[in-house]
Amino acid sequence: MNKKKGKVKTSWVCESCGHSEGQWWGSCRACNKVGTMRRFSEGPESRASGGGGGSEGAGLAWLPEQGVAQPLKLSSVIDGITHQQWRISLPGLFGNEVGRVLGGGLAPGSLILIGGDPGIGKSTLLLQIASIIADGNDLAQPAPVLYVSGEESVDQIGSRADRMKIETDELYLFSSSDLQDILTKAHRLSPRALIIDSIQTVYLKEVTGSAGGLTQVKECTSTLLRFAKKSNVPVFLVGHVTKAGDIAGPRVLEHIVDVVLYMEGEEHSTYRLLRSVKNRFGSTDELGVFEMSQAGLEVVSNPSGIYLSQQNTDSDVLAGLAVAVVMDGSRSFIEVQALCATGSTVSRHVNGVQASRADMIIAVLMKQAGLRIQESGIFLNVANGMALSETAGDLAIAAAICSSFLSFHSRCGIHREIGLGGLNSTVPRMEKRVSTVAKLGFTKCVVPKSVEKSLKSLGLKEIEIIGCKNLKELINSVFRDNQSNQTFFSVLSFQLSTFKA
Repeated sequence: MNKKKGKVKTSWVCESCGHSEGQWWGSCRACNKVGTMRRFSEGPESRASGGGGGSEGAGLAWLPEQGVAQPLKLSSVIDGITHQQWRISLPGLFGNEVGRVLGGGLAPGSLILIGGDPGIGKSTLLLQIASIIADGNDLAQPAPVLYVSGEESVDQIGSRADRMKIETDELYLFSSSDLQDILTKAHRLSPRALIIDSIQTVYLKEVTGSAGGLTQVKECTSTLLRFAKKSNVPVFLVGHVTKAGDIAGPRVLEHIVDVVLYMEGEEHSTYRLLRSVKNRFGSTDELGVFEMSQAGLEVVSNPSGIYLSQQNTDSDVLAGLAVAVVMDGSRSFIEVQALCATGSTVSRHVNGVQASRADMIIAVLMKQAGLRIQESGIFLNVANGMALSETAGDLAIAAAICSSFLSFHSRCGIHREIGLGGLNSTVPRMEKRVSTVAKLGFTKCVVPKSVEKSLKSLGLKEIEIIGCKNLKELINSVFRDNQSNQTFFSVLSFQLSTFKA
């Protein structure tokens, strides 16, 4: 009988003896070897021409053979290996920032996946990384780096490199989507690093489906992982993202690779954040901060400034501002802005803060702290379009509302969580947060009463540690020391007197 038109025939062939089966088995039934069965796919075009498919690893015969693996002692693995052999250092300000996110440098033989929205700067980031690796450093001589793009021509990549003033001689450009051809070229060049832009554009001829399909993406990534581990060449992959912000393709893709980095940024902002969500060679508790310019990505030396508005301590219009240190990565600084407008037709409007969380904090202020803000329109905003999700910003929201309602400004860093009873609970990594507030030049920092003594032992003389048990203590501590605001304090005391604990 004639086979159905367009149907693909799949068979499993032992790479050791050539025995063929119609389905996969854990071991070859002819030679009894385990793990040697490889899939062959034969489409209608190849059958018509009399040809057949090849195995998934076809064209990679030059890679070292697996052989018979034997268990090794840990001491024998790490004996005599220096840090330079474990890591490829990335020199310069830009390289140090990327290396910190990677966990202290680039690990040889690692497979790194970088995701992000279209136009966020993934290709720009990798082109700059390629230039740094190719130039070498004091410990390594310049070496070739292969940058492969399946989306751009060589001329387009060269034009972008010229705009970014990249002139290294060891950076090689190649435009192709055939992964077997790419790896063959990489074998001949013996690069220090390989960059694939992007994984959704490359394909293997022996695998069914078009480039970007689930099967193609998975098999191409597995092949690149084998190449990286066998040749000890680090491989960077660019991954497209879906509407939900996840990397396109099968979820197993993120399990295959060693490192997963996400590049993020607001639509109308020039700042870019590089965060690690998976890292087998380091911590995922790091965040790289960059600014996109005409010459590419530049490191932001003072990342605090991108979250905080320009403040003048002598200004009369700074009421309604509060700063919280939100641990997004290892450093992130959020400024909360609030405006209480009496008689406003809009009762409440929030940007960058979860609406339900803001409603709860406002209700706690009215009930537990006795603030009469029922008749005021409340507007909340997080500076520079950032989003506040950590509960450590709860007290900053409350303080900003109080500051605007009382027309009182105080340079005070606040980071605590608020409960429905008006009590303030401790948030993690308080020492890091307080030290950050001190570096920003704030004179006061509000912390939970339970950790006040331990934080004062840090020896931060330039900042006053204020311990508070609840919202009433916070309001009395922060808004009591300014002589020009005695009237507002009296109003506050009168309103608090109506509240019975």
